Amino acid sequence: MSRNVQLVLLCEDRQHEAFARRFLEKAGWPTRRLRVQIAPQSRGSAEQFVRERFPPELSAYRSKRHQVAQGLVVVIDGDERGVHGRLTELADACQDRNVQPRQPGERVAIFVPTRNIETWLAYLDGQTVNENDPYSRLARERDCRQHVKRLYEMCQQGALRLPAPPSLQAACDEYRTRLRPE
Repeated sequence: MSRNVQLVLLCEDRQHEAFARRFLEKAGWPTRRLRVQIAPQSRGSAEQFVRERFPPELSAYRSKRHQVAQGLVVVIDGDERGVHGRLTELADACQDRNVQPRQPGERVAIFVPTRNIETWLAYLDGQTVNENDPYSRLARERDCRQHVKRLYEMCQQGALRLPAPPSLQAACDEYRTRLRPE
């Protein structure tokens, strides 16, 4: 992979950032050139922040993608809307700003933990989960290191432990088709 790779990580909170950063590092992305956009705390909806920042970040990605190899990574909770609902909302946000929604072949990956990232963390702890119930937060965001390690090992084996949350399976497919380093 080129040393000029630049990733932009657009996410709702520090837990999203910690999880995504650690996974990208494990997967071989040089995160020293990572630019992170996180919703400001106590300033409204974090989901809305991501939805509003997505069109300009997508435009910025497109303006630079021929100069350097880069990617855009978005992490947004599915809440009650799920993966499809959030993808539709992001596409609608692009249309509202006259930005063409993401296209096949673009290194723009959208990860939608549903209900939220805690569902994935509970699953990676070995629990059987569903995407409707709330799960406990970690005491510290950085405590997700072991969870990321388990997820990366499952990715290396090519399969998640069953039953896997559908949103995590969708995220694995998204990574494989949109971001996997060459």
